[in-house]
Amino acid sequence: MLRLLQFGAHSPAGSLTLEQVNALSPVALAYIGDAVYELFVRGSFLLPPKRIQAFHQQVVNQVRAEQQARQVQQLLPLLTAAEQDLLRRGRNASSRGPRRVDSQIYQQSTAFEALIGYLYLTDQNRLAELLNTIELSVTPSNSQASSENPPG
Repeated sequence: MLRLLQFGAHSPAGSLTLEQVNALSPVALAYIGDAVYELFVRGSFLLPPKRIQAFHQQVVNQVRAEQQARQVQQLLPLLTAAEQDLLRRGRNASSRGPRRVDSQIYQQSTAFEALIGYLYLTDQNRLAELLNTIELSVTPSNSQASSENPPG
């Protein structure tokens, strides 16, 4: 089981009250969630040792909006009603994302990141429980590989 990086009282996040966290916009929660999830994925792919380019590509393939939208679907049956409500808020707060990504996919990705950010700030044990149920794929799908490396 991968343990998340915890900063405790030395972190600005560690000093936020639940009221302050609840006052944050879903976009702000997604901003934090994006960083937390990428750190989780990076830690998950550290072993076995590999060249930095291969390591980086594995991480990039996992933190893409399409993959995060799949992660939301994996997590849905495990989420509480409050967590599902947070997903809804995150999805509704999402603006139009990159042109290469369908808007519904981008909304799901933002919702996923908002949930990760919220749990990071409020309940890291629950966050670890959910993240450790996610199946990270080791190789990119054909659609990801073709969009990353256009013919040329």
